[in-house]
Amino acid sequence: MKKKVLPIVIGLLVLVALTACNKYLEEKSNKSLVTPSSVEELQGLLDDVVTMNTTTPGFMESFSDDFFLMPSTYNALASLELELYSYKPIPYQYTNDWAKSYLVVYNTNMCLERLENVKLSSSNSQSWRNVKGSALFFRSFYYLDLAWQHAKVYNSSTSATDLGIVLRSSSDFNVKSVRATVQETYDVIIADTKIAASLLPDHPQHVMRPSKAAAYGLLARAYLSMSKPDSAFKYADLALGIKNSLMDYNGDADLNGTVNSTVPFKKFNKEIIFYTEMYTSFSLHLPFRAKIDTTLITTYTADDLRSAAFYKNNSGYAQFKGSYTANSNTLFSGIAVDELLLIRAECHARLGRAQEAMTDLNTLLKKRWKKSVTYPALTAKNNNEALAIILAERRKELIMRGLRWIDIKRLNKEGRNITPTRLVNGKIFTIAPNDNLYALPLPEDIIRLTGIPQN
Repeated sequence: MKKKVLPIVIGLLVLVALTACNKYLEEKSNKSLVTPSSVEELQGLLDDVVTMNTTTPGFMESFSDDFFLMPSTYNALASLELELYSYKPIPYQYTNDWAKSYLVVYNTNMCLERLENVKLSSSNSQSWRNVKGSALFFRSFYYLDLAWQHAKVYNSSTSATDLGIVLRSSSDFNVKSVRATVQETYDVIIADTKIAASLLPDHPQHVMRPSKAAAYGLLARAYLSMSKPDSAFKYADLALGIKNSLMDYNGDADLNGTVNSTVPFKKFNKEIIFYTEMYTSFSLHLPFRAKIDTTLITTYTADDLRSAAFYKNNSGYAQFKGSYTANSNTLFSGIAVDELLLIRAECHARLGRAQEAMTDLNTLLKKRWKKSVTYPALTAKNNNEALAIILAERRKELIMRGLRWIDIKRLNKEGRNITPTRLVNGKIFTIAPNDNLYALPLPEDIIRLTGIPQN
């Protein structure tokens, strides 16, 4: 990992512009600088969107139950991918999610260290606070994904001993890597994200930069994955108090024509609070290969525009096209308004407020319903029914965003018995609820280099 990271850092992590944000990136700091030290230079390091925004973990999506592969696709897989598709733990090395994520962590630690040498003043207060808040946010954002992917689901009775991830607070490679516990992992994520929220502006200059709304959204994600609905509600509500815009799938300036378009959503659309893309990692789940679970497809009704917006027909099966990246083969993994509405709705239901839960859900679904047909507002007789309806809609709305794996883990902890299943050459492979494999294996090269324990 060291050999891969240093040349990039020494070259100042040249800002490679994504097509839709060239103008934004052109305004960043001098690319020729070798050792970032000023606030502007440190902001430039954090604005390296290729490193910081386009490599969120995707291994867990390859293990999820969102998709299946046709026999012809399966037979063309590489040997490691064949094992992976059969739900077998596999040995793998650089380059991977772990390495990509810890490059982000390295950059954030460098920024935080160097920022200590820059005196906070009235003239640089806003930019100084933005750098510190952004660095803490980015580190926490990747830590949370890594915890979802490589650690057991949070359980208050075992979190103090369950293995979490490596928490690095220094850019010094000589500092030994050790695995924290799950409790320590979440404690750091939450504490740092709360500090970030206190430092960041409500709205960012660009959605590739963190913001207060994004920090609140990240806290809502973290607390939901810990099964703490009161705190998850609090932060989802705070985030939505800052930004709550929804696209109308019937026709919206942020659609590329209509939902029937090959690429229906514009990049950086109004629902996005913080923009990231999923690293390809193991590419089993990429739309050009994957067919969407047929049982899931049947749950969309005829007048639900998400069916047309999210999928296209490919050889008689549904293929995902509905990414918020404006690229059907690049998956969106950031934070958006629809996710936060669903978090708030779920928490309402879990906290005994069924009516408020259904109000939030209907607010979302009405924007996804064909306007020529009267929207049939959903109702629930009690909190449990509301929760069941909301979880079903969460499954349908947030597909292919890197969220399904942690949903399976947290919902199975409460006894919902979700069992991912794949049929391979006549054999059925499954992952039983609460199996140890839900903490996916770490890269073999990291185990050899650091000596940290493998899952």
